[in-house]
Amino acid sequence: MKFSQYSFSSEIKKNLETLGFKRPTDIQYKAIPPIVRGEDVLAIAQTGTGKTAAFAIPIIDKLHKNKKSKRSNGIKCVVMVPTRELAIQITEVFQEIGKHTKVNSFCVFGGVEQGPQISKLQEGIDVLITTPGRMFDLCSQGFIILDQTDTLVLDEADHMLDLGFIKDIQDLIRFLPKTRQTLFFSATITPKIKKLAYSLVRKAIRIQISPKDPVSRNVLHSVAFVEMDDKRFFLERMVKEHPDSKILVFVRTKVRAERVHKAMERVGIISQLIHGDREQADRLVALEAFKSGKVKILIATDVSARGIDIPNVDYVVNYDLPDVAENYVHRVGRTGRGVQKGIAISFCCPESEKELLTEIEDYLGGEIQVMDISYDEYSATIDFSEDYSKSLKELMDEAEDYLSAPKKKKPRKKKK
Repeated sequence: MKFSQYSFSSEIKKNLETLGFKRPTDIQYKAIPPIVRGEDVLAIAQTGTGKTAAFAIPIIDKLHKNKKSKRSNGIKCVVMVPTRELAIQITEVFQEIGKHTKVNSFCVFGGVEQGPQISKLQEGIDVLITTPGRMFDLCSQGFIILDQTDTLVLDEADHMLDLGFIKDIQDLIRFLPKTRQTLFFSATITPKIKKLAYSLVRKAIRIQISPKDPVSRNVLHSVAFVEMDDKRFFLERMVKEHPDSKILVFVRTKVRAERVHKAMERVGIISQLIHGDREQADRLVALEAFKSGKVKILIATDVSARGIDIPNVDYVVNYDLPDVAENYVHRVGRTGRGVQKGIAISFCCPESEKELLTEIEDYLGGEIQVMDISYDEYSATIDFSEDYSKSLKELMDEAEDYLSAPKKKKPRKKKK
């Protein structure tokens, strides 16, 4: 079935055609009909399968048709998400699909001045995409009124629970009308999510698109055993051998992100950096530079692993393996999105990350293909580096020279 065969408004069909949306993905095909009927939905599908459009299309169509037939004021739909970057991305999807319609979509999030956000809210919006913190701040100040809201969407619901937002979600319900439509969208399902979902919905339709391998078939993924101190050499070589490729690099901590960024800088590789301690404005600049292709390398912590739809990522590099096995799926899902193909490579330190690799493979239900790196190839990669002036071998040679050199006797201090 093509989108042109759905009963959506002509404006939305035209926008979908412009965006290249010809046929619905599996999750869109299964989720759109019950959403159109006004039913509650719990939808689980792999990352990169078009979950955002699955709820955005029917919501925009409903709001547009309602506004054409009658005057409608107030926020009609709230989409709650765990991160600022995801809020911005989902807003862009709503605005692209909603072009030339009567639907106004806007996002609010913390880390920036609230004044401009308040001004936009006072002008009137239909769809609010928001992170919990800023939304509750503006609710308490009286700038966000939700008594007209009839649709609630919780996107990346599992991640919101991981970040401890369950109380925020429960508090949000108090502001909403009892009669409403609730939609849960997530890439993974856990007993915790299931319990929360069924506590907030009315006879929800459960939709699960879950093939045996949770990693998209469009992603070729493998693991390379690399010593912790040598990872920067392998990343450098990969970047320099693929100068036109867009590469997203995931590290475990903010400190590691800074170190990898500086290591690439030392060898002349320009990269952008995104993690939780960076100012929101800097994070947005970094993300935009990478999205546009102005900068080809983005180094990130898991703040960017969930839901962020960055176009045309050729490679994902797990510089460090994630602590949580599920995050592996979300990380590698940043490439091979839609119908595109992608490659994901993980660097695994045999001494300190082998257990993490085992946990990931247990979660995936099978072994990850291991890259065969010979001793000569490994050595050549280190020799390849422009940062090799202080490689381990040279440091050892220096130490050996120092130890074998005759020691100068220190002059004795004269006794007083």
